[in-house]
Amino acid sequence: MKTYMVPAICLALLGTGAITALAASSPDADLKIYQEYFKKKFPDFTEENYSLGMYNFNEDKRSQWEAIMEFPPYETVVDKGEKLFNTPFKNGKTYADCLENGGIGISHTYPRFDAGSGKIRTLSMEINDCRESNGEKPLNLLKGDLPTLLAYMAETSRGKALDIQVPDDPRALAAYEDGKRIYFTRRGPRGFACYNCHWDAAGGRIRGNELSPAIGQATNFPAYRSKWGAMGPIQRRYKGCMKNIGAKPLKAGSDAMNNLEYFHRFLSNGLPSSAPNNRF
Repeated sequence: MKTYMVPAICLALLGTGAITALAASSPDADLKIYQEYFKKKFPDFTEENYSLGMYNFNEDKRSQWEAIMEFPPYETVVDKGEKLFNTPFKNGKTYADCLENGGIGISHTYPRFDAGSGKIRTLSMEINDCRESNGEKPLNLLKGDLPTLLAYMAETSRGKALDIQVPDDPRALAAYEDGKRIYFTRRGPRGFACYNCHWDAAGGRIRGNELSPAIGQATNFPAYRSKWGAMGPIQRRYKGCMKNIGAKPLKAGSDAMNNLEYFHRFLSNGLPSSAPNNRF
């Protein structure tokens, strides 16, 4: 069953005109509503708390995470990513030759709307396009060298506030709205939406796992997950969540998946990037 639902928080904050108001609202107006909801739900949260996610709600897991972060497993991945980033292609060029600002300090600004194609572009797309334009084969979007490169690039944006822009272009707004629709749509035989776990039930538990708030999640990706034993981008996490609720996962790199990432990353605008990070 797929049902596009107006979030309960919007009903509460906007009153009887909620459906009309939500449909007519701008991304910035949405964000103000969403942030206000989480401020009321977690009044003591700081920016660091939002970054901590599930570790706010389980002292044992938080202490384990803090111990891991003394010598985080992603450090060697970042080092490898830097080496890959600076290794010339067969034609002698590098990623720095075709990425904005040489690829340094831009991770926190992706995904972006591309006026030329009218679609959302992820940083993974930029990396693969750079490779192909220089005669190299594209990389796997979810595993291997591409997440390793993302980890290095994210490290160069560490501490910078997420800055996902939705320009006043009908196509950009449509992509944002599509990502929002996907986020709030019930999927699979259990009828779960992303919203159910990370808004309504944020701070609660499901199957022994604490549920992190939607705002702040995207600041941690790409992340090294103990479950994966590897670094992975946020779209790999989306696919895992979709499988967990029994839904057919969206294809990595598809317009739908990119739009979901666009909306989800936008939710954390203004929060400092803490990627790469470590998650269980």
